[in-house]
Amino acid sequence: MASTNETVSCTRCIYDSKVPYITFDESGMCNYCKMMDDLQAQYATGTPEGERQLMQIIEQIKKDGHGKKYDCVVGVSGGTDSSYMLYKAVQWGLRPLAVHYDNTWNSAIATENIKKMLKKLNVELYTYVVDNKEIDDIFRAFFLSGVPELDASTDLAIAEVLYRAASKFGVKYILEGHSFKTEGIAPLGSFYFDGKYIDSIHKRFGKVKRRTYPLMDFTAFMKWTLLKRIKKIRPFWYIDYTKESAREFLEREFDWQYYGGHHLENRLIAFNHSYYLPNKFQIDLRNLSLAASARSGLMAREEALRLYAEPPHLEDDLLEYFKKRLGLSDQEFEAQMSGARRNFRDYPTYKSLFEKLRPLFFVMAKMNLVPMSFYIKYTSKNGV
Repeated sequence: MASTNETVSCTRCIYDSKVPYITFDESGMCNYCKMMDDLQAQYATGTPEGERQLMQIIEQIKKDGHGKKYDCVVGVSGGTDSSYMLYKAVQWGLRPLAVHYDNTWNSAIATENIKKMLKKLNVELYTYVVDNKEIDDIFRAFFLSGVPELDASTDLAIAEVLYRAASKFGVKYILEGHSFKTEGIAPLGSFYFDGKYIDSIHKRFGKVKRRTYPLMDFTAFMKWTLLKRIKKIRPFWYIDYTKESAREFLEREFDWQYYGGHHLENRLIAFNHSYYLPNKFQIDLRNLSLAASARSGLMAREEALRLYAEPPHLEDDLLEYFKKRLGLSDQEFEAQMSGARRNFRDYPTYKSLFEKLRPLFFVMAKMNLVPMSFYIKYTSKNGV
């Protein structure tokens, strides 16, 4: 038996024993690989049955949207997944409204990608732009708080803006371009965010009053899901999908441009992934997609390990841009980078409430009112 200090690696993906809440079976395969296999079996991913199930959902979306200008909303960021999701929605005969949350940190490439997709697909865009001083104050508050979820406010705001747009236009379906096979499965208990978490950190460390930031608190979450019954559908969970083939298609058909890496289409998120997490927390989120590629057979495990061993790409001048936008001196920045590392357990959240409502959220996940990944990650005690 391996000693407690020895690092054990999964025989299938690139996760190892340093990953939170990881376990290994008798063959050396980790529980995250097993989790993906279970999801693939549940959604019949990449099989004729999965395609059939999705087509049934698509037909229901068309039926429920009859007589309306739009029958679904699709979030767009200029990235691979959302761009391809928008294309597929149109190809399936749906009438999507593209929705974009602008946190004012977009890259020029991402902005142009959105324009190209909308023009060629003849899809209208609904954009919500947050006040830049306000959102920078929220980002600064999270940086000062010492937690890893630097861009949590963006993820939650995207969800809230999608719900608001759906409600405004009487739409009952949100299509999300997420694939557990290519995006990976985030380690349980490692990252977390909700409306109370964002509110508590901003109140403690922020200075600018929130006026335009679209916070989703618990009441809003329940309104969108239980009262409005707006469903979230993830079509890539049913069909055969790879980022590489999607990217090649987008480049060929839409003159779409690649931005250099996973989530690097936004400069704040690029800073978080390429510098903040690796240097302050020794977390490299490339392992999510690389582990996913290895466990899905899209990439040899040895190649995934080789790529993971290379340092993350850091855009030129991004470090200085981050400090300048958030008003951080070199001394303040270095003090925070070397300061205490905290996490969501150090601040108020809805986590215990989500755990109490776990049976309800299981039913809601089965009804596509919340993603199954929300049920798995957010309602489990201690992340398991």
